[in-house]
Amino acid sequence: MDTSPAPPPPHVTPRFSAECPSRPILDQISDKWSMMVMAVLEQPTRFNEIKRQLEGVTQRVLTQTLRRLERNGMIRRRVLETSPLGVEYSLTPLGESFRGPFTCLHNWTIEHSDEVLSAQHEYDARSSGR
Repeated sequence: MDTSPAPPPPHVTPRFSAECPSRPILDQISDKWSMMVMAVLEQPTRFNEIKRQLEGVTQRVLTQTLRRLERNGMIRRRVLETSPLGVEYSLTPLGESFRGPFTCLHNWTIEHSDEVLSAQHEYDARSSGR
């Protein structure tokens, strides 16, 4: 009887199928505005307060981003019975579960931003001479 360990499986390069359900989800939750909205929503927050915290976002883009996040189950929209009516957004349990991976990604961008900017400058310098 052969008691030698089985060889490890061959390395398989990931294949990203066009039909993979992760593609549209990654596209919808990983754009810059979605990521920033997720960061702002540490507590229930009204639309205009979100907009004030995201310098440069237009009302149209923020509305689209919030709708997309709500559709994906990441945030909840609640109409406030105030005069005039108000709208408040908060993270759902699914959105809260994204906070860990998001925090890691956000921390990585801060930690490595100088390196990325340096690489961009080096590339641009090399490319301008082509």
